[in-house]
Amino acid sequence: MASTASAALKSRVRRPQFLQKVMKAEDTLPMFKPGQYLGWSGFTGVGYPKMIPAALADHVEKNNLQGKLKFNLFVGASTGAETEDRWATLDMIDRRYPHQVGKNIKKGINAGRIRFADKHLSMFPQDLVYGFYTKDKPDNDKLDIMIVEATAIQEDGGVVLGASVGASPELLQMADKIIIEVNTKIPSFEGLHDITMCRKPPSRLPYLALGTEDRIGTAAVPIDPDRVVAVVESDRPDNTGPNAPADATSEAIAGHLIEFLSHEVRHNRLPKNLLPIQSGIGNIANAVIGGLADGPFEDVSVFTEVLQDTFLDFFESEKLKYASATSIRFSPEGFKRFYDNWEYYRTMLVLRSQQVSNSPELIRRLGSIAMNTPVEVDIYAHANSTMVCGSGMLNGIGGSADFLRNGKYSIMHTPSARPTKTDPTGISCIVPFATHVDQTEHDLDVVVTEQGLADVRGLCPRDRAQVIIDKCAHPDYKPLLQEYLDSSTRTCMAAGRGHEPHDLERCFKMHINLLKNGTMKIDSF
Repeated sequence: MASTASAALKSRVRRPQFLQKVMKAEDTLPMFKPGQYLGWSGFTGVGYPKMIPAALADHVEKNNLQGKLKFNLFVGASTGAETEDRWATLDMIDRRYPHQVGKNIKKGINAGRIRFADKHLSMFPQDLVYGFYTKDKPDNDKLDIMIVEATAIQEDGGVVLGASVGASPELLQMADKIIIEVNTKIPSFEGLHDITMCRKPPSRLPYLALGTEDRIGTAAVPIDPDRVVAVVESDRPDNTGPNAPADATSEAIAGHLIEFLSHEVRHNRLPKNLLPIQSGIGNIANAVIGGLADGPFEDVSVFTEVLQDTFLDFFESEKLKYASATSIRFSPEGFKRFYDNWEYYRTMLVLRSQQVSNSPELIRRLGSIAMNTPVEVDIYAHANSTMVCGSGMLNGIGGSADFLRNGKYSIMHTPSARPTKTDPTGISCIVPFATHVDQTEHDLDVVVTEQGLADVRGLCPRDRAQVIIDKCAHPDYKPLLQEYLDSSTRTCMAAGRGHEPHDLERCFKMHINLLKNGTMKIDSF
């Protein structure tokens, strides 16, 4: 049933036929059936649909349909807690792809209620278009419905996205039906996006970008207008909350990294303006970007996934020339700052699909400096980005491996230790053997904690282990890690298998003690 469009909505929807499909979120409920494959826009909690997911959750709650109205949910990365995390609480998610953030959805995954499939963020959209995720659907290989948040609709029906692009182009490409939520609460983002669509081999084309500023696509996502079944006005902003502030530990890590990059410039392995920076999410990433804003490098460029509030400081320091990302996840105060200075910022950044922002081809071509935070790193430089004690899903691999495998510099930064309920340094982030390996020893160049920085480029495994223990381990764990390295080296050398020594009976002894006693501190190996 069509509803009357508001003046604000009419100003954003420039294809008149779509105004005939305007309805309220509640009017779309009959379109949704158990077991459907649903796509949502969104990436890192911005640009996601809000009205229809909330209406569906209200419907389930009101009618006691928990566990009965469940969907297979495809999103570029995470969305707002009031949508997917609420859905997880109401048992509305059967399968979820490929990255998530939220207390309840994580709980559902680790309890076995939600079947989660983790995937590199650069690969998820292409695999979706290849039909890998819909190959077992009985009717067709399409997503049943894609719900996309737009900030405008062009004359030809092109969808102008908001604060993120993520996998929206490919999700729209694979959708049988499309519902557009037009958000009139926030400004139109028209002109900020560079949209490319996915082609299948053998007809795939190279991304012809030679720098972070190069645009290779269009300003909106092209769609088939006939597949649009509803247009809903949205008046809810992205629910981001504050960004994690820097602390003494993260600032110490940032200091080590700035010193390392300066060292590389002095030795002519980096130009004076560095190479494009990639930085993850969290307080360490914030501290690193804050350090760069105050640091000695000028005319810097960024090629990354997500921009946080500290990037606004970086822009205003006039040291950041240009940034390319797939999402801008600002705090509410950061978004106000961004909107108030729209004309200043809009010329300095571009938002691309995650298939492009995380493209191995572009990352390697540009020589990105990749910096990400793991769960743990072992003494031989294997990194675990996803699993707590080898089996508890955290959030997903995200784009860390896209960048770490292909960047010119592959850097993992982490506190040397983390607290537990009973021990302020109960978890060592430097361990004998990673309980799950997302980034292999072949991919990492640098490991850094607040204790120091280990440059492991060109080192054999035993030499890597020694420098990581010496430079990065917390003092509470350094003697234990040294004991493990020494004893396993003696045992393996005697057996003629000493290239990368491991004592398989004891390599997880610290983790086992953590599970039993709440700390990794053991008497000895």
